[in-house]
Amino acid sequence: MMRRKSFENLECPIARSLERVGEWWSILILRDALLGSTRFEQFQKNLDIAPNILTRRLTALVESGMLEKRRYSERPPRDEYVLTEQGKDFRPVLWALLAWGNRHFAPDGASLVIVDAETGAIAEPVMVDATSLRRIEAPAFRTAPGPGASDAFRARHAKRAALRAEVAAALLSDA
Repeated sequence: MMRRKSFENLECPIARSLERVGEWWSILILRDALLGSTRFEQFQKNLDIAPNILTRRLTALVESGMLEKRRYSERPPRDEYVLTEQGKDFRPVLWALLAWGNRHFAPDGASLVIVDAETGAIAEPVMVDATSLRRIEAPAFRTAPGPGASDAFRARHAKRAALRAEVAAALLSDA
């Protein structure tokens, strides 16, 4: 079996996140955990996943800090998998995927929507800046190296930004 590349030590937060949840079974397990599943049998039944794959994915999610393994029966020994705060914090990511999927891959209409818990009104998730409350959309927002970025990471980002500016200038001159 060929081992995939690890993204764990890369500086990019997207790559680091994918290291933890970038495998589709992991995302679906987290979805089901956020919907209340905690036991191996529940995950297996809901996902129709092979037991060996489920075991590997649950172990990886526990090791990455998304789930916590808790013993609920000594005889026979049985464990449940409970979301950690880190795992619960994944909900907005799932909701963003849900909204994106509804927008682009639901030819017959949405099969699952997000609703206001009080009114039942359908909600449309958007990402907003917590300070300004403005929608985070390009070109008004862009990425920039953070305080923890290495010099090499900053240089790569600056090179990409210069290339984007060059392409944008070329497009403007053609218009």
